[in-house]
Amino acid sequence: MPAQGKHRRPKSVSLSRGIAAVTTGGAVLALPVLGATTASAAPAHAVAAEKAVAPVSVTAQANSVTKAAPAKHSVVAGETLSKIAREHSVSGGWKKLYEGNRKAIGENPNLIHPGITLTIGAKAAAPSDAKAGKAAKAAAPSVGRAATAERADRSERAAAPVAKAAPAAAPTTYTNDLDGWIKESLAVMAKHGIPGTYEGIHRNIIRESSGNPNAINNWDSNAAKGIPSKGLLQVIDPTFRAYHVPGTSTNSYDPVANITAACNYAADRYGSIDNVFGAY
Repeated sequence: MPAQGKHRRPKSVSLSRGIAAVTTGGAVLALPVLGATTASAAPAHAVAAEKAVAPVSVTAQANSVTKAAPAKHSVVAGETLSKIAREHSVSGGWKKLYEGNRKAIGENPNLIHPGITLTIGAKAAAPSDAKAGKAAKAAAPSVGRAATAERADRSERAAAPVAKAAPAAAPTTYTNDLDGWIKESLAVMAKHGIPGTYEGIHRNIIRESSGNPNAINNWDSNAAKGIPSKGLLQVIDPTFRAYHVPGTSTNSYDPVANITAACNYAADRYGSIDNVFGAY
């Protein structure tokens, strides 16, 4: 074996990265060759790079999401909401600008005073609790209101006493005899304010005619004059006509008409038929 083979040390080539040429059908492919000492180093550099880039991208996203703070504009003479909205490119125009500054402007958007400060990009003020309550009541379904009214109506009907119709008064009937004639006469006398009692009338009838409605006196002085006394209480025709009570018969022989006219005459002359105890 040659001597140089014993004494010459082969050189070790320390390459972290090399190129191996492989021929395949005449073409040369360049393949990276990684040394053992650099295999784990490459991923470490990649992780460090990712960590360095990550905060930058997050910060950029945060900045892109953040909106610009609303701008302020001080109104000068001659300006209008439309003009200010155009100058500041307000999305939604003057209406949006007015909604966000209603409190400062007032109820009339056409009247803005120089010197007031408008906020460009301000959100419309939320309605107050009172206004919200009114709006909620206005928006309530009509069915709910109808139901409430119906319940109130039912409550009123339940609480209100039901008035019962008074039974129609049956007409008073009187017997066709002395008792019935006196009672009917007393009812007529009461309507016309003529005094008298059942006892006083009955007593005088018995004395004058014994209860005969057709009795007539043809022998006294009145009969001699041609005006005989007639009926239950023996009334002459001139007296009957003078004291006749409206609503009764005009026939002096009628029992009720005769009694009522006689009692009316006695009340005028004696105060009441009850005060008569003899010829009158």
